[in-house]
Amino acid sequence: MANSETKVITAHLPLPLADKVDQLAVKLERSRGWIVKQALSAWVDMEEERSRLTREAIADVDAGRVIDHQSVQAWADSLGTDNPLPAPVGR
Repeated sequence: MANSETKVITAHLPLPLADKVDQLAVKLERSRGWIVKQALSAWVDMEEERSRLTREAIADVDAGRVIDHQSVQAWADSLGTDNPLPAPVGR
């Protein structure tokens, strides 16, 4: 994060979690703030990706690009048998 503007955010952490952060800071030779910033950045990225994928999935459903439950169930039931079905394809 190259941005020189920052904002202090305070959070209360359970002691076991705070202890883990301290241990990681010592192990990685980094500050507590650096550890928290890395963790929070990763979490925000993950949540943004989850939101994007959810919007994409809703658009697929709205457009009718779905696979019916019976097709998925038949495919799943066939797995591990002598004649597995090909994976179902959306319409």
